[in-house]
Amino acid sequence: MTSPVSTASWTYADEFVAEDDLLAAARSRAEEVGVAPIGPGGGAALRFLASVLDAKNVVEVGTGTGVSGLWLLRGMRPEGVLTTVDIETEHQRLARQSFTEAGFGQRQARCIAGAALDVLPRLTDNHYDLVFVDGDKTEYSAYLKEALRLLRPGGVVAFDNALWHDRVADPSVRDEETATIRELNQQVADNDGLIPLLLPVGDGLLLARKLEA
Repeated sequence: MTSPVSTASWTYADEFVAEDDLLAAARSRAEEVGVAPIGPGGGAALRFLASVLDAKNVVEVGTGTGVSGLWLLRGMRPEGVLTTVDIETEHQRLARQSFTEAGFGQRQARCIAGAALDVLPRLTDNHYDLVFVDGDKTEYSAYLKEALRLLRPGGVVAFDNALWHDRVADPSVRDEETATIRELNQQVADNDGLIPLLLPVGDGLLLARKLEA
C-alpha cells in the first residue's frame, strides 16, 4: 500500500484546475450568505463527468450560489439543461446572477425553489445523465433512491461531502449526519446495479454509475 499523500500534494491536486473570476464571484456570494460550495477539485470532477457523459440533462440538489452549477454547465452540451433545486430562494437568486454573468440563460439553468424530496418525484424517470447532490445530509439515502429512478442506464449520481470533514472514516463518530452519509456510502458500495467510486477530492465525492437495466 502506498503512503497517504501529503497535505501539499492533496492541495496541489485539488487546485490543479484553476477557477476563473466568475467562479470566484460565485464563491464570494456563497461566503456572504454562509453557503459551503463544492471545492475546486470536486467542481473540476463534475465538469469532467458532465463532459465524458456528453450530458444533456442534469439534476442538481442544492443550488447554493451557483458554484457547482457553473462547473456542471461548462461540461454539459451547449443545448443541455441543468435543473437545480434549492429550498432557499435567495440563494437561487444569487445563483441566477452567477449563471447570467457566465452567459447561461434560463433555458440552460432551470431553477426550482422547494424541498428536494417534494420536487424530485415530479421529474421524469430514466431521463437524466447526471444527478449531483449537495443537500440536506440527513436525506442522502432518500436522494439516492430518487436519483436512481431519474438516471438513464449509464448515468451517474454524485454526492458531495462523502467524507464529511473526516468524520465518516472514524467509527466512533455517530451523529445523525455522519451516520447517514456512512450508510449511504455502504449502500452504494453494496448495490450490484452500480459501479461505485469514492474520490478524496474536497470533502469527498461519491460517484456511482447506474448499470444497464
